[in-house]
Amino acid sequence: MMGRHISTLRVIAVLLAMAFLLAACPAAAPTGGESMAADEEMAEEEAMEEEGKVLTILYWQAASLPGPYLSGGTKDQDAGAVTLEPLANYDPDGALVPKLATEIPTIENGGISEDLMSITWTLKEGLAWSDGSDVTADDVVFTWQYCIDEATGCTASEAFLGIESVEALDARTIVITFDSPTPYPYNAFVGANTPIISSVQFADCVGAAAQTCNEQNTLPLGTGPYRIIDFKVNDVAVYERNPHYHGEPAYFDTVIFKGGGDAASAARAVLETGEADYAWNLQVEPDILRDMEAAGLGVVVAAFAGSVERILVNQTNPDSALGDDRSEYMDGENAHPFLTFAPIPQAMSMAIDRSLISEQLYGFAGQPTCNVIPAPLHYASTANDGCLTQDIDGANALLDENDVVDSDGDGIREYNGMPLKVSYQTSTNSVRQKTQALIRQWWSQIGIETELINHDASVFFGGDPNSPDTYQKFYTDLQMYTTGPSIDPQQHLSNWVCSQIPMRENVWGGGNIFRGCNTEYDALFEQLTQTPVGGEREALVKQLNDINVQSFYQIPLVNRGGVSAHLNTLKGVNINDWDSEMWNIAEWHR
Repeated sequence: MMGRHISTLRVIAVLLAMAFLLAACPAAAPTGGESMAADEEMAEEEAMEEEGKVLTILYWQAASLPGPYLSGGTKDQDAGAVTLEPLANYDPDGALVPKLATEIPTIENGGISEDLMSITWTLKEGLAWSDGSDVTADDVVFTWQYCIDEATGCTASEAFLGIESVEALDARTIVITFDSPTPYPYNAFVGANTPIISSVQFADCVGAAAQTCNEQNTLPLGTGPYRIIDFKVNDVAVYERNPHYHGEPAYFDTVIFKGGGDAASAARAVLETGEADYAWNLQVEPDILRDMEAAGLGVVVAAFAGSVERILVNQTNPDSALGDDRSEYMDGENAHPFLTFAPIPQAMSMAIDRSLISEQLYGFAGQPTCNVIPAPLHYASTANDGCLTQDIDGANALLDENDVVDSDGDGIREYNGMPLKVSYQTSTNSVRQKTQALIRQWWSQIGIETELINHDASVFFGGDPNSPDTYQKFYTDLQMYTTGPSIDPQQHLSNWVCSQIPMRENVWGGGNIFRGCNTEYDALFEQLTQTPVGGEREALVKQLNDINVQSFYQIPLVNRGGVSAHLNTLKGVNINDWDSEMWNIAEWHR
């Protein structure tokens, strides 16, 4: 298959050069090594010129398969997204944009039924697979059938939960029917995690046979701007321009999607040597990336979705003297002795400099935030933006006004005679420990003493019911970690209703980790589950966010993003944290 349009030898020459540049610690060259290196560089340049326009993408986690259905990694999803397409994508702001569909179905245009029980999609005219065969509604139906078969082992099956049927009304029309009213009906076939696959190519690959279909799994037909022509597991994927693409012809003749190495060497290959065009997921210290970027060859780019590093404020009493009752909700009869008095956590929030934490500790990958739902933008509240400005004086004044004072002169304030001494835990992570240290310093300036605790992540985020150090047990006053919503925040918001409070009775299950019960919140959430996409739904999400933040159940700190890099000469890149970073590869050019 490789020999149709591309020389195997020429691709190998490029890949050998890439393997050389990805070596994290190359050995010293022997005598004559400089000449050898020059020869290799010349050979690479000649190969690239002979090959034509080549796009080199580095993923230091190599793809296992070029698709999302039999492997759940982002690397596999993105390798697939170069050629496979869904009905629609999310753009970097979280807005829906059509891909194989003519438009986004809504209630207003008749695409979503008034009872929220169905959604109708229409395919573009003239769609073809990368072998020239027709794309039809039957391919969409087949993709659903393929993934919901338990024996297939589909890793994206949760996207199809709640779907009763997927039917083809004609060659271009698909109706999805739900088993109950579904206000947000865009989970299936939207985004790079659920693209459409060919019903003809994969006909014999449903169920237990799925894992045995090596050619189909490694060389899937696609509808995207490039078609895959070679794939080596845990190594490299090679693509060529797809002559049957439904959009403008792609710019590059060849795309090389190379895996392996590490984040630092991938960053170096783009930012310092210019030997690759794009490097993904640069989990490298911000200062090191800035130094690399100073070489002037490339730029570091960041994309943000909804992941928020936040402090959870325990609404129950974690005192170890309570024995089995520590951090138990007990129908509200075991409230925290002072953190449920709103002026105290409010002052603690006011004392934090979120901008400093973001700039110094997260760099490219951080934005200060005052919301637990910071995105998509149409769901983000502006009611809490005051927290973006640190106010130590205001925090002290607030505590003074509420008679939370230091009566004995030891530098620690008291509330109802109890000194404000708090324990603050998180996972072991250098950024988190530095964040803790800064916050302890700021809280000391408002008369609060803080004990810092950190646990190994495998323990802290583990599910051992016998461990006292898990975040679910929450045996401290405060704790910090990151969570965030998917593109629609309903599921994330569902974690914070009263019935989701962890306790002994449910073996500390449930997502209401801070153990706050608010009947107004529960009523608004129930309303949200019955409200379709639109202005009313957006207003409800903002209200739910504001109740959570303004009740000081959680103190948001930083919206955490993904970081990649590309050459200055590579244009059209629009990094996206809601969807695949390859979502608009059709627009990439020099």
